[in-house]
Amino acid sequence: MKPQHYEAALLLADGHFSADAGSQPNAVSELWFEVHTENYFVQGGPRLRYLQEIADRFPLSFHGVAGSLGSFNEKPATITTSHLAQVSSLVKRFSPVLVSEHATWSTSQHAYFSDLLPLPRTQQALNCLCDGIDRYQEAIGRTILIENPTNYLDFISEMDEADFLMEAANRTGAGLLVDVNNLYLSYRNTALNPQQYLESLNPAKVGEIHIAGFDADPNFPDDLLIDSHGAPVDEAVWDLLETAISILGPKPVLLERDDNVPEFSELMTERNRAYSILMDSSRMAQQPQLAVTNAS
Repeated sequence: MKPQHYEAALLLADGHFSADAGSQPNAVSELWFEVHTENYFVQGGPRLRYLQEIADRFPLSFHGVAGSLGSFNEKPATITTSHLAQVSSLVKRFSPVLVSEHATWSTSQHAYFSDLLPLPRTQQALNCLCDGIDRYQEAIGRTILIENPTNYLDFISEMDEADFLMEAANRTGAGLLVDVNNLYLSYRNTALNPQQYLESLNPAKVGEIHIAGFDADPNFPDDLLIDSHGAPVDEAVWDLLETAISILGPKPVLLERDDNVPEFSELMTERNRAYSILMDSSRMAQQPQLAVTNAS
């Protein structure tokens, strides 16, 4: 959910359907929104007021980007404890349906890097990740979902990424957020096998799926894809979404867009495509309808 789309979302909630909104009334009841938790680390003002209005009308999900779950900390740094206190305050205030974070690292020796850096898949890194998940869950008083990273280099590792994340989830009680775009980029950048990856996951542990757009690196356009969230979802990612749902079963799907953000109606068109894929899979599995998502 982007600030420029607050009013459009509230219009949908109030029953103002239109062709421009790219939505149908029977699908809006399944609509939910996700926000980046850190964007609401404020004491008041219009941002929190709008978030409350959205939360009053739609299910809400919090998606963190600065938790740095995999950082090595013998003792949590001040930056970590302060961050968790703010997350906890927001979770208590808004009671989101889902809370998620990235299985990555962003801090070292009290310095913060504005990026989601993949972890080496070693036992030491696994222990650090589990410690970070435990701290996060203890701080907010509930379990979270952890998201697979985008890989740009192929690291020497002691275990496959799917097994690494499953072990972290099993040890901490956390669930998994499968970002299909990240998975596709990891496949293109490092030759990771998406089918094998998805089949290695326990579907019962998966609580959410993300889709997004990407861009080619301008310096290496044929060799490196960047998780930009700045373009429409690529057809290859749509195909992988269908594969993921066929393996994992119907899950809530979230469309992310963080750059070159288009009109709300354009996002709703992509959202409705994801909704149709989920509904088709639900009917095939003879399961009840599940919620589908909208823009991040």
